[in-house]
Order: sequence, then C-alpha cells, then structure tokens
Amino acid sequence: MILSSRETQHGQTVVTAPTWMAVLFWLGFPVGGALLGVLLRVVAEWVGGYDWAPGPLRMLESLPEPQVTIGAVAIGAAVGVGLGLIGRHESVIVTVSPETVILKRKGTSRVIAADHVHVVFRDANCLVLQGKRGEDVAREWCDHSAKTLAEAFREHGYTWVAEDPHAAEFHRWVPGAHGLPAGANAILKAREKLLHSLEETDDARELRGELAELGVVVRDVKKKQYWRLVEPPTV
Repeated sequence: MILSSRETQHGQTVVTAPTWMAVLFWLGFPVGGALLGVLLRVVAEWVGGYDWAPGPLRMLESLPEPQVTIGAVAIGAAVGVGLGLIGRHESVIVTVSPETVILKRKGTSRVIAADHVHVVFRDANCLVLQGKRGEDVAREWCDHSAKTLAEAFREHGYTWVAEDPHAAEFHRWVPGAHGLPAGANAILKAREKLLHSLEETDDARELRGELAELGVVVRDVKKKQYWRLVEPPTV
C-alpha cells in the first residue's frame, strides 16, 4: 500500500499518489536503472575475465568503451522508464463528489452515480463500492490508504465501513460447487486459470462482470476465489 494524496477542490475530492511518488516514477526509476547499468558494467570488468563468469558478463567485458557503458546506462534508464510507466498506469485515481465516484485507471474512467452506492470499504487490496442488495457496484484494485479513502468518501456523505457487511456469506469456490446459478462454475473455472497466470488481468475483471450479471460476487484471496450470491432485486 502506498501513501496517498487527498485534495479537495471544486466540490470534489481526488485521491491519488502524492507528488513525491510521481517524482520516483518519472525520475527515480530511470536514474536507478542507469546506475544499475553502470554497476553491471563494473561487475563485468571485475569478473568477466574469469572462466567461471557467466557468458553475458564475459561478453560485456570484452566490448569496447565508451560505447558499452553508454549502452548499459541507456538500457538501464529505459528499463527504469518502463517500470515508472507501468506503476503510474496501474495506479487508480479516485475522484469523489456528492453526485458521483470516478475511478480512473489505465487511461480509462468509470463513472458511478452516488445513489447506486450503499457502503464503501476496502477488502484486502481492493476498493469496493457496494449497492443496497449487496452487489459489487465496483471492485477495483487500489493501493491507496484506507484512512485517506475513508476521509474522502465521508467528506461527501458516503457511508464508509471497516469491512464487508456480507463477509461471512462467502464460500471457497471449488469446481462444480453447488448453489451457483447455471454457467457460473464455468466462468469461475476460466477465472481460476487467469488468476494463476497474471492476477487481476483485464480478462479476469471482465469475467467478474459476467458473474455479477448472474448475481454472483467474487473476491480473490491469494489467487483463490470466494463467492456469494446477491439478494434478488425487489419487484
């Protein structure tokens, strides 16, 4: 979990990474990558002449200067920039107002009307907006502190709770689990494969949405799926 910055202006509160985190992403990672490139060159000069040294280090040690050092620094910096871009791309920006909640991540925004949100809480590493029937209006991976998020939502009249009011209703999913609507087991089986490859991929989130349409809420704990049913809508 990272430290978070909360700023209120024009009737809305924005929770995002603090300025020093942006500096780390855009400056610290590239500089660190460049230094790592220099260190790699130093190590190559130190051990590259020995027969037991790994092949890449021996090859690096044999290359001419200053081209090799410049190349090592450039590659290290490029890796640092890449890590910075990934970090900023993955981080969610939460904008809260009395009318809406906006979740911006990976260059896309999702706008949620306030009257669809009954309670808000953190569930492990996710920010959860829950409706009156216990359905997930949104469940988004979020690395902002619970304290900062709670202050932002309470400031605009939302009900923040310490934990999921329906936490006791979840069941560990196993293949062929009973009590699920038709088609849910197949979707959960497909999600399980995704979670064991790259957790919280876009495909896994899409399958979460398909489960929601069937009235199933799913939460992930250490790549294990837990499910519960949503109360049916009143007619």
